[in-house]
Amino acid sequence: MTHDKRIALVTGANQGVGLQVAKELVANAVTVFVGSRDLKRGEEAAREIGAGAIPIQLDVTNIDSIANAAKRIGDEFGRLDLLVNNAAISNTRKGNLSLEEYVKVSKASNVSLDEVRTVWETNVFGVLAVYQAMLPLLRLSSDARIVNVSSGAGSLTANADPSFPHHAYFGPVYPASKAALNAITLAMMIELEETGIKVNLVSPAFTKTNLNGYQGTESVEDGSREVVRVALLGPDGPTGTFTRWENTTIPW
Repeated sequence: MTHDKRIALVTGANQGVGLQVAKELVANAVTVFVGSRDLKRGEEAAREIGAGAIPIQLDVTNIDSIANAAKRIGDEFGRLDLLVNNAAISNTRKGNLSLEEYVKVSKASNVSLDEVRTVWETNVFGVLAVYQAMLPLLRLSSDARIVNVSSGAGSLTANADPSFPHHAYFGPVYPASKAALNAITLAMMIELEETGIKVNLVSPAFTKTNLNGYQGTESVEDGSREVVRVALLGPDGPTGTFTRWENTTIPW
């Protein structure tokens, strides 16, 4: 590994979309820190990926863990070129409930506030905390990009339309957490619009991962395509976009 390669951090990279993104970035000559809450699982993922993947312990809900990760990246490489905020959870209480059953007990009128807080802690506050910690390292890059992995489920414009296929599934837990993430990302975009740091929001496909109990309809490879495409955009690539595969704009 050399310091002239692009240096990336992918959060939640020990499985699912994060793991696939890390694999494909490494295959494109990017040095990737494989962020994992459980370091052992991160080490296993890095071994699976091979040379160019570096396991790093990173719990996005723990400020000390985030600070330690930022210090390590700074000490080893002196900068960060690409941040992919991928770590997310969908629920804490669904268990064996079907999606329809879960939606019934997760409406605004009856949802567990503890569950809302737990999911938002990872999906919203965790992204903001990682952004704040890694921004000084991104500022040291000559070609920095932030890619936040969201979901079309968080589109307020789409969900406000009664004819939208997923209109009835919008609720305060996962969908609203992604709407909040979109708002946080917009705040990042506005803050950085006078700098060279690019910020993009991406929705992967409905992918078969642990996030949805492997009920998704797309393979991890297909579901990760847009995240990878945007992550590999060069210095002349766009900023301020919200897209799904392939480069299709999603309404905010």
